[in-house]
Amino acid sequence: MADAAPRLATLAEELLGGPLPVRLRAWDGSEAGPAGGPVLIVRDRRALRRMIWKPGELGLARAWVAGELDVEGDLYALLDGLSGLLWERGEETRSLLDSVRDPKLRAAARSLLRIAGPFPPPKPPAEEMRGRSGSRHSKRRDKQAISHHYDVGNDFYELVLGPSMVYSCAYWTEGGTLEDAQRDKLDLIARKLNLQEGDRLLDVGCGWGSMAIHAAREYGARVVGVTLSREQAAYARKRIADEGLTDLIEIRVQDYRDVTDGPYDAISSIGMAEHVGAVKYREYADTLYGLLKPGGRLLNHQISRRPEPDEEAYEIDAFIDAYVFPDGELSPMGSTLTTLEDAGFEVRDVEAIREHYALTLRRWVANLEAGWDRAVRLASPGRARIWRLYMAASAVSFERNRIGVNQFLAVKTPVSGASGTALRPRVWNEKA
Repeated sequence: MADAAPRLATLAEELLGGPLPVRLRAWDGSEAGPAGGPVLIVRDRRALRRMIWKPGELGLARAWVAGELDVEGDLYALLDGLSGLLWERGEETRSLLDSVRDPKLRAAARSLLRIAGPFPPPKPPAEEMRGRSGSRHSKRRDKQAISHHYDVGNDFYELVLGPSMVYSCAYWTEGGTLEDAQRDKLDLIARKLNLQEGDRLLDVGCGWGSMAIHAAREYGARVVGVTLSREQAAYARKRIADEGLTDLIEIRVQDYRDVTDGPYDAISSIGMAEHVGAVKYREYADTLYGLLKPGGRLLNHQISRRPEPDEEAYEIDAFIDAYVFPDGELSPMGSTLTTLEDAGFEVRDVEAIREHYALTLRRWVANLEAGWDRAVRLASPGRARIWRLYMAASAVSFERNRIGVNQFLAVKTPVSGASGTALRPRVWNEKA
């Protein structure tokens, strides 16, 4: 075969009803499609067999993780072109082989089989999470999901995240480094929470301890941080000891649902609620409400998705679920706000910082690419490819307003209605 790429391009254009937005290069060296832009490389026919057996994102993801698909040129431009196509024609392009009633799809399936060859599908890459046990968002299963994502080596995360070791959206002002922007985000949260010396802060999903350290060192807060990742906890404890803050910070390997030593003056939840799940979100809000003293503050920093016309038809992203954040779910911003209010909170402020996450992700991708060989040694080729794809694709999604990120400041307002003079909106723009 010396014409695989033209045949694949023709097939794709017939299905899409228009020109292919990217150039293709096949395993036989043939090329087709528009010149001058990024090139999608199909290194092996195994990639096609994966897509035949698992149409849509999961088949594509398996081929990417296995190294059977690759990109030459601007990864963001290629993802933007392909994601725009999928966004506008999602159901048609994701269901290539799902419908046996459509003659067009049956013909496409036969053509693709002839190009791919009559072989069974390859085994999924080892990095895919399989064999989950327990009911969805049970404590046992949540621990498995968190371990899959976070217990892949602290050295790997240091390479990607940089010295700040903050794995959530930074807050960008004029100029500055990634570390500056992450410090500014942590300080913004501390000011929104009106942290005072001696305040008890619960940091839910504390990661590698960055928020806990900032709150204790800069504001004199007494902090309890909880995480389900043993690797994160060990790293955070060492950082805290090196900072001389062990008298102010306690790090626990603990599910937030098992925290019983309230009340707290404030709670920070930064990039953790995405792991909670829609069916458990009210329980999450109720639990945090119960852990706060009257007048206590919650800062909930959370990625959101656009609402669906039919919310019951919402499906979790197959690539993200299998390779990145197993069992993770995004909720629309309005749903999060309503749930917080239903739990009894008074939501005092919502700040959307969507564009900031796109900038953050691009810096993380740049860190990964600059240290690629070391990243592969620290994790695996497949794991490094997963992180590069998911972070770059997420950056495009934030830039195109397909997902967002929001900070909710919510108060456990007492019966008197007094919520504290320090909770005036936007007072936190400058540190006191």
